Amino acid sequence: LHVRSRRQRQMCIRDRLQHTLNALVLGSTYALLGIGLTLIFGIMRVVNFAHGELYALGAYVAYGVVAMFGMNFFASLLVAAVVGFLFGTAIEYFLLRRRDLKAIDEVMLIMIGVMIIMQNAELLMWGGVAKSVPSPFSQEPIVWGAISVSPIRLFVLVTAVALLVIFYLLIERSRLGLAMRATFQDKDAAKIVGVNVSHIYTLTFALGSCLASVAGALLAPVFVVTPTMGDLASLKAFAIVILGGLGNLPGAALGGFILAIVEEFGAGYISTAYRDALGFLVILAVMIFRPQGLFTVRERVG
Repeated sequence: LHVRSRRQRQMCIRDRLQHTLNALVLGSTYALLGIGLTLIFGIMRVVNFAHGELYALGAYVAYGVVAMFGMNFFASLLVAAVVGFLFGTAIEYFLLRRRDLKAIDEVMLIMIGVMIIMQNAELLMWGGVAKSVPSPFSQEPIVWGAISVSPIRLFVLVTAVALLVIFYLLIERSRLGLAMRATFQDKDAAKIVGVNVSHIYTLTFALGSCLASVAGALLAPVFVVTPTMGDLASLKAFAIVILGGLGNLPGAALGGFILAIVEEFGAGYISTAYRDALGFLVILAVMIFRPQGLFTVRERVG
């Protein structure tokens, strides 16, 4: 009995380590999604309902580059980043800035329209059948003691974490990041000291779109690519922003990992059928008991 109990404890520890590793892989891409969305909202006050479709765009770019044109998967990540950046630039410049929208409901309607157009364009171009992107790595898992991970998932984790670090340094250590933070804190004061707010808005939307597109391209070999994959990605991105607090970039990153941990352990110990539901139950609890988000301090009035 003692041997059996020790074996059960070892299996339990192994399962927890495996679920933790899986959650880190998924959470890193969730963090990219959440940071892109909260960056756009925090600086521009734009609720980007098309964020999930930009994620799907990156996945389809990876499919087109790898499966259709026979190019390298790593090159597809760069192509997805460029396409996402250009799409974001076009959306901000032609649909938001040029129309000089003032009311938030007008902006929301524009972004919902972009979401519908992009999703139907993907359906028209690629059809409704799910696509798979060939992995550039071996199918044999890498085993470390009691846990194992596929090479593609390990690559996703390392790449996503590297992008998060680079993005953090961009925001905190560069002149562009300083201008973006100044615009976030006080747009009028930023204009007075010489910040071109219009250019900052364009770069903000472009960078947020770029992060979403890269996240989609990274996960394309892990999951299948479908025209409706952006719907769930949008919901998760908004859930992550709610967890971390609106406009809170570090909170969005941590919120992505928290959501992934809840989903992964819920699927492992309760049921895979409730994987997404468990994550949204956590979001509902946060909205009830801490509506400002887990990592945002409520401002006192008076």
